[in-house]
Amino acid sequence: MKGWIEGIQASIDYIERNLTEELNIEEIAQNAAISPFYYQRIFGALCGMTVGEYIRARRMTLAAQDLSRSDHKVIDIAVKYGYDSPDSFAKAFQRFHCITPAQAREAGIRLRSFAPVHINIKLEGGNMLDYQIVEKAPFTIVGVRRRFCAETSYREVPEFWKEWMSDRKGLEGMFGLCTDKDGKNLDYWIADLYKPWEDIPDGCETYLIPGGLWALFPCKGPLPDSMQKVNTQIWTEWLPALQGYTLAGNYSMEVYLTDTKDPADAVRYICIPLKKM
Repeated sequence: MKGWIEGIQASIDYIERNLTEELNIEEIAQNAAISPFYYQRIFGALCGMTVGEYIRARRMTLAAQDLSRSDHKVIDIAVKYGYDSPDSFAKAFQRFHCITPAQAREAGIRLRSFAPVHINIKLEGGNMLDYQIVEKAPFTIVGVRRRFCAETSYREVPEFWKEWMSDRKGLEGMFGLCTDKDGKNLDYWIADLYKPWEDIPDGCETYLIPGGLWALFPCKGPLPDSMQKVNTQIWTEWLPALQGYTLAGNYSMEVYLTDTKDPADAVRYICIPLKKM
């Protein structure tokens, strides 16, 4: 689907034009005609980093160029690239370049450069990805919920799972549901299918998942490698080739079936809501 790739590239071009301005994920995603929730997932799969990491890398690259070729004050360059103080700018600069802003002005100093990304999907051979599209009636889950910053959720959600494993709160952990809140934050649920005749465990709550079409992608093998591999294929291979459907809703779901004795035989699913075009 050529339009997806063009949309992501248009959003990157928008970022590049506005690196010295305030950037927010809603306006960036709007340039790609994708919701902020899905945009951040597609961007991460295509570019190998979060949107925020990309913006910081590009700003640090340009800030170093400004320092090395001008006599502008450090505070002025810091403000230009969105930092409120020289200290916060210096810390970010040193993390990226491994030198201080003052050292960047020394003759012959080595600086790091991160070039703008240009999306180019090149098909060199087919990769098999099994999936099925099914229609599901509405259903309710019951589980524990925690809010995360979308920017750091990839690192923090696994820690949420580890914490839950020590106190399962009466849950089996069949579902991992991710729901968008405002483009910047998301709610992640560890949950089971709600059974009205059973009491809701302490600390848990319910959530109604709308009925509709779902694309189901089986992930076979040990975690987390099997699901990470399929997730990357979904956004970099399957979505660009998708015809007749488009993404629906601002949520996605993982289904964890009961583990077998051999982790290589365990099957999980990544589930993406769709709608017909």
